[in-house]
Amino acid sequence: MINIPEQLIARLKNASKVVASTGAGVSAESGVPTFRGQDGIWNKMNPEELASVDGFMANPQLVWEWYQYRRDLMDKVEPNPGHKALADLEKMVSDFTLITQNVDNLHRRAGSSRILELHGNVTRNKCLACDKPYAEEIRLDKGLPYCSCGGMIRPDVVWFGEMLPEREIRAAFAAAEEADLFFSIGTSTLVQPAAALPFLARRNGAYVVEINIEPTGLTTISDLFLQGKSGEILPEIVRLLR
Repeated sequence: MINIPEQLIARLKNASKVVASTGAGVSAESGVPTFRGQDGIWNKMNPEELASVDGFMANPQLVWEWYQYRRDLMDKVEPNPGHKALADLEKMVSDFTLITQNVDNLHRRAGSSRILELHGNVTRNKCLACDKPYAEEIRLDKGLPYCSCGGMIRPDVVWFGEMLPEREIRAAFAAAEEADLFFSIGTSTLVQPAAALPFLARRNGAYVVEINIEPTGLTTISDLFLQGKSGEILPEIVRLLR
C-alpha cells in the first residue's frame, strides 16, 4: 500500500504552478535501458563513438545503425502508468510543466503536451550543418541521409560536448524558479544542468517532492521523499487528487 501524505494532495490542489522533472528511471519501468548505473549502456559501449559529433563524423554509418536500433526498441515499448499519470496531472493542474531528460518520446505518446525536452527526441532528425528539421524517413539501405543544403542528417538529440537547446533550458529554469510544487521523478540528480532545477525550486520556496527507487543527493533537502516506482506512486497521487 502506497502512503501518500494528505499534505501533498492539499498542496497540489492549491498550487498555481506545478513542475515535474523526469529522468531515466521513469522510462526504465517501460523497459527502456538506462545509460548510467550498474547495468547502464555506457558501461558496455563507448559514448564518444555513439554520442558525439566527432564519433558521428568518424563513422556516421555506425552511429545511424545504433540510433535506428534504439528507435526500433522504442517502437516495442509502451508508456507506463507513470507516464500516463503525468499526462493526467497536466489536465488537472492549471499551470503544469513537464521537463524531461529522456529522449524516448514516451511522455508525448502517453498524452503529455507541455513538455520541455532538454536532451532532444530520438524520433526526430535535423541537419548537422544548418540545423533544419528533417522529416523524411531514414532508410539506411538506401544510403546515409543528407539535407537539401548538402549537410549530413543526424538524430535530434544532445550529444556529449554539445549545449542543451537554449529555448528549452531557459524555459526549464524559469519554470523551476516560479514553481509552487516541484516533482523530481526517476532521476539521479547527477546530470547538469537538469540536476540544479529542484534545488533552484527549493531555494525559491517550492515544495519539493522526490519520487525515486533509491535516495539521491536531493533526498535530504526534499520536503517529501516517496520511495518506490513512479508507475505506482504517480497513479495513486492522481487518484487521490481526483
